[in-house]
Amino acid sequence: MLEIFLKTLPFFAVIAVGYGAGRTKFFTPEATAFLTKFVFYFALSAMLFRFAANLEISAILDWPFVWAYLVGTMVVYLLATVVAMTRGLSVAEAAIEAQCAVIGNVGFLGIPMLVLLLGQAAIGPVMMVLAVDLIVFSSLVVILITGSRDGRMSFGVLRTVGLGLLKNPMILSISLGLLVSSMAVPIPVPVNEFLEILGGAATPGALFAIGASLASKSAERMVIAGWLSFCKLIVHPAAVAVAALMVFDVNPYAAGVMITAAALPVAGNVYILAQHYGVAPARVSATILLSTGLSVLTISAVIAWVTSL
Repeated sequence: MLEIFLKTLPFFAVIAVGYGAGRTKFFTPEATAFLTKFVFYFALSAMLFRFAANLEISAILDWPFVWAYLVGTMVVYLLATVVAMTRGLSVAEAAIEAQCAVIGNVGFLGIPMLVLLLGQAAIGPVMMVLAVDLIVFSSLVVILITGSRDGRMSFGVLRTVGLGLLKNPMILSISLGLLVSSMAVPIPVPVNEFLEILGGAATPGALFAIGASLASKSAERMVIAGWLSFCKLIVHPAAVAVAALMVFDVNPYAAGVMITAAALPVAGNVYILAQHYGVAPARVSATILLSTGLSVLTISAVIAWVTSL
């Protein structure tokens, strides 16, 4: 495990540098926002497009894999929702807490780290995890929050969710890349090199942005943050492991990538949602901060275990 820890340490070291820059105000919140926008719309999109354009659809669309991740994740989602409801929380708050329990930082942390640590073959499984998170669970939380406030499900809510998916650069870049791949269109060398250069900025830029954004997070409501971090870092990968290895018989390598992706800390976009809808942003902020800190150790343990598979 020590060897795995030493391999993951540089990723978290870049996050720590970003955190230090944010805490000292050398990197302002405005600078963090612009860096995040650059990574999200340009660097990460270039990386995802290039990866997808060099894959076959069969390398991504594996239905046992999809069902294993979906079922395992939904079990944890429902567990967090039930616990929240028994504490007397509203549907909106329960939905946000459930989101914290299952949505990991696959885009900014998972893709660059898992591909480098687990190999190029991890690209397809990681993209599938990202697609399920974005299409199913990111849509579900918006539907639950909006529907609970309106008291009914409306076409406007579904339209908002649909447009959000169509405008998401990660969904677009993966879809366009797979389209190019399916048409067997060769990517010209200058274009491929352009994508490689731009996509190369995704890893350091994303990790630095994660750290800088953590500098503005508060450490309030730590008991609830501890419970949600436990769900995200321990319960979620455990549930996915049971679904993948014991129920749906997923290929061991793909299952290992899925389990590791499930062990990632809470994603920053959960905080953006919480802040946008005014639902427990301080609770989410504390969970992101705590889960990211603890994941320095937990991810190493999970990777050490899945590589033994």
